Amino acid sequence: MPFPPIAHPRRQLLRAAAASAAAAPFGFAASARADTTPAAAPAGFAAAPRQVTAGLLNVGLVEAGPADGPAVILLHGWPYDIHSFAEVVPLLAGAGYRVIVPYLRGYGTTRFLDTATVRNGQQAALAEDVIALMDALRIRQAILAGFDWGARTADIVAALWPDRCRALVSVSGYLIGSQAANKAPLPPAAEHAWWYQFYFATSRGRAGYEANRKDFARLIWETASPRWQFSDATFDRSAAAFDNPDHVSIVIHNYRWRLGLADGERRYDALEARLAAMPVIQVPTITLEGDANGAPHAPPSTYARQFTGPYQHRQVTGGIGHNLPQEAPRAFAQAVLDLGAA
Repeated sequence: MPFPPIAHPRRQLLRAAAASAAAAPFGFAASARADTTPAAAPAGFAAAPRQVTAGLLNVGLVEAGPADGPAVILLHGWPYDIHSFAEVVPLLAGAGYRVIVPYLRGYGTTRFLDTATVRNGQQAALAEDVIALMDALRIRQAILAGFDWGARTADIVAALWPDRCRALVSVSGYLIGSQAANKAPLPPAAEHAWWYQFYFATSRGRAGYEANRKDFARLIWETASPRWQFSDATFDRSAAAFDNPDHVSIVIHNYRWRLGLADGERRYDALEARLAAMPVIQVPTITLEGDANGAPHAPPSTYARQFTGPYQHRQVTGGIGHNLPQEAPRAFAQAVLDLGAA
């Protein structure tokens, strides 16, 4: 569905939105140049996250903005953490949104409540975590925005619980999958890009990730975002999240489950059956892609049909890689603001 154009430049709109929550037309040109000018760090973002009991987890999260503002939940991926949104948060909070940024299971200060709970990384489990968190925070509906694992999780919530998702921002588009679909072999170049998935399928891969998780993460950062000149301090800030005692188990299970090499839990079977049917997403959606994404990703033309509500794809230029919200925070925040103003 086409969107009306915005009459004034995008950067001016963002500055205006950051100063107030005034409504603006939904949409602008489908291509965007990243403005990576650092924003001020959100108040309290560098402090220890607060903990919220939600479902199976004690979730560590950072929250900013007015408590009575419309909710936005920002979801990170692997191997990243909540700091991917450090410059997005003040832009949204300044526009009047209540912004929640949780550590996913296996990251940062998020912990399982029961030591006997399966350390399960399958897609449906992470999506139920978000619903449980929304219930715990008494949030009926939120804009969901994410990348990598976070985009997949947001996609699932939008597809299966559309009443809980006001709108969706998804980097790299429609990421819902299934074990059956993942059985199909890919062209050699695509298989090569997934080398770590096969590495994690072996006992050597698990041991290697356990012993070298930070070096491994740095390699992924460098290959997935080849033009992102991040500092050691930026990397170290996020790498601390991988010291979570459940991190390796969750990551290994996630990738083994995708290939059908690890079983899921029966409690998620009904949800996975629905996801295997590739449900369409009807909520208003903007998908984003960086022009220098070195991670495996599909062309937008292959997933556009999965979005049947108001939809737009935006290419973010300027050498932007896989970690789009951290590399292009203003373009990411702008997508959320445009959806919220609709």
